[in-house]
Amino acid sequence: MPTDANRQFLDFEKPIKDLIDEIEKLKHTAEKTKVDMSEAIGKLQESILEKRKEITQHLSSWQRVQLSRHPDRPYTMKFVDKMTTNFIELFGDRNVRDDKAMVGGFAMLDGDTAMIIGQQKGINTKSRQIRNFGMANPEGYRKALRLMKLAEKFDKPIITLIDTPGAYPGLEAEERGQGEAIARNIYEMIRLKVPVVCVIIGEGASGGALGIGVGDRVFMMENTWYSVISPESCSSILWRSWDKKEIAAEQLRLTANEMLGFGLIDGIIPEPLGGAHWDYNEAAQILKNHIVPVIKELKQIPAEKRIDQRIEKFGKMGFWEEVD
Repeated sequence: MPTDANRQFLDFEKPIKDLIDEIEKLKHTAEKTKVDMSEAIGKLQESILEKRKEITQHLSSWQRVQLSRHPDRPYTMKFVDKMTTNFIELFGDRNVRDDKAMVGGFAMLDGDTAMIIGQQKGINTKSRQIRNFGMANPEGYRKALRLMKLAEKFDKPIITLIDTPGAYPGLEAEERGQGEAIARNIYEMIRLKVPVVCVIIGEGASGGALGIGVGDRVFMMENTWYSVISPESCSSILWRSWDKKEIAAEQLRLTANEMLGFGLIDGIIPEPLGGAHWDYNEAAQILKNHIVPVIKELKQIPAEKRIDQRIEKFGKMGFWEEVD
């Protein structure tokens, strides 16, 4: 987790940055003059907590999109590291290659084994290139499906952590069957005999998210988004420019609260004040505390009944009107 001095700040987080800068000045002054500044520093730290709470209470849709992409935000492997033990990563789709944008493996979660699968973005320039910015190729989705089938074989629950700007749209991905790979995953996931819990931990864009997004329960973390298209792409299609991305974000109705209202997700997982990037440990603990009881609940339901409920759940999604 970055220190206050190394944090990166979005535009609307500037008031927090100003308070942190003030604390750093007081610490420097205290060290130089040997004067006790602890009381003043303590008050400023309380102000930071208040400011973090205040900012996240009045976020626009576009600002939540920005938070979901925050450079300090924890990605899949960070959550795996913080909330599980004995993680054993598994590689390859047994067909083409290993896709670094999709990660997965068995891990111990609260004393029980689970299969955890998710998209992984890079934490610096080199790793972002290796991870392809979290945009999986067809082999990434085929690897995910292979791991799901492995979990089903050993009767272990599946947890997917979704964080992608979309499936990779390159020519080579289409040549290797990107659409078929995602469609196959949706078809197979809805029939899995083990509990499946899906959580959007960052960006949930288009088929890239749906490829690992079909489960008994689907949750979104507080500052994430879920949509058929990103605000920038929507803006470029409708207005031939990215300049309308804020308007597009509002019109797409892509935030967690709106998705819950539409019945497309089953719940919202809160984040630490100001967002998950402020405290990785707390964010992971909140996520773990939310997932564990859900898995225990799902295990009590017979497999065939769980599948029927899953099919019914996704079959009821959407709004339509029949006319003669």
